[in-house]
Amino acid sequence: MENRCELCVGALDLFVTFYAAEAGNLALKVMALGGVFLGGGIAPKIAPKLQQPAFMRSFTAKGRMSAMLEAIPVSIILNDLTALQGAARCAALDAGLA
Repeated sequence: MENRCELCVGALDLFVTFYAAEAGNLALKVMALGGVFLGGGIAPKIAPKLQQPAFMRSFTAKGRMSAMLEAIPVSIILNDLTALQGAARCAALDAGLA
C-alpha cells in the first residue's frame, strides 16, 4: 500500500483484479441487485486500492452482463464487529428476544 516495492504493488494489483472479478461473478450468481458488500479483514486494509477504477473495470468485465453489473453498488464494510452483531441478531431472533 505504500508503493515501496514494485513487485508488491504488482501483486496487490493482481489480487485486486481477481478479487473484483470474483465479486462480479458472485454478484451475477446471486443477482445481488441491491449491492455487494466487501467484508472481512482484507477489504478495509486495501480500501484505497478497491476504490480505484481498476476494481470496477474488473468487477464489470462480464460481456453482455456488464451493464447490469455497472448498476450494482459496491461497498466496503468498515465495522469490525459486523459479523458478531449479525450472529447476535440471529441468536436473539431464534430465542424470541427480538
